[in-house]
Amino acid sequence: MDELESQVKMLSINNKEVKWMKHYSSCHKILLVGEGDFSFAACLGKAFGSAVNMVATSLYSKETMMLKYSKSATNLTELEDLGCTIIHEVDVHNMRKHPLLKQKLFDRIVFNFPATALKWSESNVRQIEKHQRLVKGFLRSCHDMLEENGEVHVTHKIKEPYCKWEIEKLAEDVGLYLVEKVWFRRSEYPGYGNKRGSGARADETFPAGNSYTFKFSRAT
Repeated sequence: MDELESQVKMLSINNKEVKWMKHYSSCHKILLVGEGDFSFAACLGKAFGSAVNMVATSLYSKETMMLKYSKSATNLTELEDLGCTIIHEVDVHNMRKHPLLKQKLFDRIVFNFPATALKWSESNVRQIEKHQRLVKGFLRSCHDMLEENGEVHVTHKIKEPYCKWEIEKLAEDVGLYLVEKVWFRRSEYPGYGNKRGSGARADETFPAGNSYTFKFSRAT
């Protein structure tokens, strides 16, 4: 049994096999945004053996993404073979208006390590506010894209200065409320590489320790 297989759990629902990887199942309709090299989407798709219920998006054009990330071509090919819908040049601020997304509702909407390009240091107030605008715009877009019991998942560091982003408050401001927060361990998602995303080191990973996955839903 390889590392990926060891992370997958299987259940039988109505005589149909449902595969789980952590918080996600093969029967969930999943939207992934800010996907970088699409390695997180590829990890889920391979675990489920299908990605027909998944939509994976990137801010960048396909051409730009190919230049930034060395493994993006391999991940995209795998996702296409698994039936994933892939959409490039999706801005999380207005994604609910995208022609391929505006009629869809999702059980899980996922944004791992959201961040904007660095203009100042991470501890600079203006940079923190820049990050906050990104996250709040994403969460606002998500509000009307969720199924009745759907959740928005944001994976985020919790140490200084990242705790100053006040993720939970940003969610409350747009009508989303914390369900729970759980430790994020990259090792539980074999093949996932969390990328820096900008600058000369865009294709490098960064330490993902001391991170939580925050789960939000609409008020009940």
